[in-house]
Amino acid sequence: MKLKSFLQIFGAIAVVLTLIPLIAADFWWIRIFDFPHIQLTLLTLTAIAAYFIRFDIKWVQDYIFMGVLLACFAFQFGKIYPYTPFSTYEIGESTNPEAPQIKLLTANVLQKNEKYEKLIGEVARIDPDVMVFTETNTIWKNEISKNLDPSYRYKVEVPLDNTYGMLLYSKFELNNPQVRYLVDDSIPSIHTRIKLPGGDLVQLHAIHPTPPMPQHNPSSSDRDAEMMKVAKMSLERELPVIVIGDFNDVAWSETTSLFQSVGKLLDVRVGRGFYNTFNAENLLLRWPLDHIFTSEEFRVKDVKTGEKTGSDHFPFYAILSLEPGIASEQTAEEPNENQLKRANEQIKEEEKENQEKAKEAEEED
Repeated sequence: MKLKSFLQIFGAIAVVLTLIPLIAADFWWIRIFDFPHIQLTLLTLTAIAAYFIRFDIKWVQDYIFMGVLLACFAFQFGKIYPYTPFSTYEIGESTNPEAPQIKLLTANVLQKNEKYEKLIGEVARIDPDVMVFTETNTIWKNEISKNLDPSYRYKVEVPLDNTYGMLLYSKFELNNPQVRYLVDDSIPSIHTRIKLPGGDLVQLHAIHPTPPMPQHNPSSSDRDAEMMKVAKMSLERELPVIVIGDFNDVAWSETTSLFQSVGKLLDVRVGRGFYNTFNAENLLLRWPLDHIFTSEEFRVKDVKTGEKTGSDHFPFYAILSLEPGIASEQTAEEPNENQLKRANEQIKEEEKENQEKAKEAEEED
């Protein structure tokens, strides 16, 4: 009887945790429940299996309870299904070995991490063409720079001590690189054109928005607004686009889904796997926070997470092939009016909050 009561209580908690992210609010304690969908799905399935194995389903209450749990599991699994190998690829496999290629690496180094040699060794092993490092201060910049292979001739360095420093190194020529502060003058993003071997140009956006956490930001408005601004840049593109970095958001959240739809972007993960990059220090609590999205002109040759580097993130890398001749086979749908409206509302909400903060600061002075 105690087990049955426990399972019923657990089932009720699973339902509540499933419904919380559906609340249309950007408070951190709501948005944080977007993250553990994999764990919640597995726990709900375990509760269902245990209930079926241990108890006879013969009372109305049992049927209602199991019906709710099964509906909860179906909803949870539907969220993460695209990131399992059972789903079809969103970005197809490369079909042309002669097409221009680019190997990308994104890694949150964890600013306080002092195991510099581990990341440097991982970079040497992977040998990316373009790499983006986040949470990088001046010490990290110096450690990476002094050990950098001479082939990385091009760079954009924005070291900061606030855990939002960003470094970009490239073997390929950078065209008109820019550092922009889209929502906050202490949180940079890097935007540049990259000239691939053969002369093709692609646009890269590297971002690291603030997470919805009480010690960072009590709401997700800054993160959401930065992602929507980059999505709109991608939508208005003139070149093939890559968006890369630590999004501080999972692939299946409403925010990332909206970002992807508004930007007409495709996810290298879909149909291939979760590739959980955080938390490298906790096997049970892991989810994908570092991302690589592209426009339809790209194909995938390889996607992997790297080895441990002393950070709480695993590195994430992909080899992409530029094949615009078959882009029509995987074109993303145009964003609808409602999606564009929601994106604009998130941008306006962040701008409103910043204006209110500025006004409060002026009044205090």
